[in-house]
Amino acid sequence: MHNLSIQSVRTSERNQLVEVTSAIERVVREAKLADGMVIVHVPHTTAAVTINENADPDVKHDLLRKLSELAPHHESYYQHGEGNSDSHVKTSLVGPGITVLVEGGRLMLGRWQGIYFCEFDGPRNREMWVKVVEFESP
Repeated sequence: MHNLSIQSVRTSERNQLVEVTSAIERVVREAKLADGMVIVHVPHTTAAVTINENADPDVKHDLLRKLSELAPHHESYYQHGEGNSDSHVKTSLVGPGITVLVEGGRLMLGRWQGIYFCEFDGPRNREMWVKVVEFESP
């Protein structure tokens, strides 16, 4: 089983973390995946995906704030003409993809973990590519 699902994500802010855990769980459920892994890839140069705490909304705020301090919107040395150099830096820091194990049809996330689409150049209509891979029985 190697299903690819394209999930749409609509963002409303320039920098935003959108929890997408339930969308990934739905893909796993619809694929009837019992044991395997799910790979989530973001095919954009100014957006990313990560796993982080989903219990306290302050974590999202703190992460976005720290990324903004590490890569401010405007720097005198930025040369990229579109004005979104900071977005490219943030995407490189966070990364375009994650892999999550699936066991018994469930994402193997920690108690407080959730999956987040990371927007760094919004608002936009974006995509996540989700690949479900089944482990073969011995």
